[in-house]
Amino acid sequence: MNVLLADALSESVVARLVAAGCTIENRPTLKGDELTVALAELKPKVLVVRSTKVTEADMSAAPSLELIVRAGAGYDTIDVSAASGLGIFVANCPGKNACAVAELTIGLLLALDRSIPDNVSMARAGQWNKAGFSEAQGLKGRTLGVIGTGNIGREVIRRAKALDMDIVAWSRSLTPAAAAELGVRHAASPAEVARQSDAVTLHVASAAGTAGLADRDFFAAMRPGAFFINTTRASVVDEAALLEAMETKGIRAGLDVFSNEPAGKGGPFEHPLAAHPSVYLTHHIGASTEQAQEAIAMEAARIIVSYVATGEVANCVNLATKTPATHQLTVRHLDKVGVLARVFNEISVANWNVHEMENVVFEEARAACAYIRFDGFQDNSVVDRIASQPDILAVSLIEL
Repeated sequence: MNVLLADALSESVVARLVAAGCTIENRPTLKGDELTVALAELKPKVLVVRSTKVTEADMSAAPSLELIVRAGAGYDTIDVSAASGLGIFVANCPGKNACAVAELTIGLLLALDRSIPDNVSMARAGQWNKAGFSEAQGLKGRTLGVIGTGNIGREVIRRAKALDMDIVAWSRSLTPAAAAELGVRHAASPAEVARQSDAVTLHVASAAGTAGLADRDFFAAMRPGAFFINTTRASVVDEAALLEAMETKGIRAGLDVFSNEPAGKGGPFEHPLAAHPSVYLTHHIGASTEQAQEAIAMEAARIIVSYVATGEVANCVNLATKTPATHQLTVRHLDKVGVLARVFNEISVANWNVHEMENVVFEEARAACAYIRFDGFQDNSVVDRIASQPDILAVSLIEL
């Protein structure tokens, strides 16, 4: 299977893919039009990306493409809708960078509390200011609000507990019972988390439902002088509202992500938040530890090796959880050549659109049972025609 690596992965990963029978094209600097051209030229079946954006034009350039693996947890750099329309699987590597992001989150929290970057810059400028930097509140006993309790949020909770912090959390899927199991207090909304917390950290995925989650109302609910940390995506924050909160409420922020940040690993960077004295920032490095990158790369390799061996896609993010199927046709039949072909010919004539199907074979491979879910008008005459065919044992049709 031809695999195009459009971002840098370790040699151990390449060796594992080669051992699985893959042909590797390693082009870690491909982006934009160069990626489109390479896809058209190389015709890979699998594409692996990390930060590289993958557009509909890229996918359309390579009809051979079957699987895109995002070597990371988020997949908002991939046009998933276009992939679904073209029948291309999209998979990610969730949880493998959770510890790295959680570590940076705690690092930013400590930096905000003890003003560590300002300590460094002032000392390097030749000024000693022990009196000015000796007024930190400390974190023990203070309340940390965690918004999003997936893999990363849970790792943050574990580390915050080690600092003897009180924790309040919210997530769409978090129930009071699940919060109790995590050892945290449950909040009914993000604003309620903000209202109760001395520091708030975001760990939700970037999606339509989370865009601008931290908005003016959210920052209005935050306590004056509280800390705000974002190591997820810039899209979940109303940056203008954050700037306003820093000016009017003394909010201080630790940020790893910014809107319109450079796509590459270096270059000029300007942003109103980056220039604000109440912001400590990092360069979108939340997942950028050697441990995390190796774990993510090996997970990407596992997904591909499994796909080569079984045709199944682990961590697939674009399979339908519910199809438009309205009926199920169940056909018990002899396991012979052409039986299902004749069944599907009748389905085609009836203009039924098949959305799901499974054919289960019994021991000794003499008989099988096909479960066919479709969208179409219920017509019992179709059932009668299928039942009358040779090698059909029984047919039933139910409405879903």
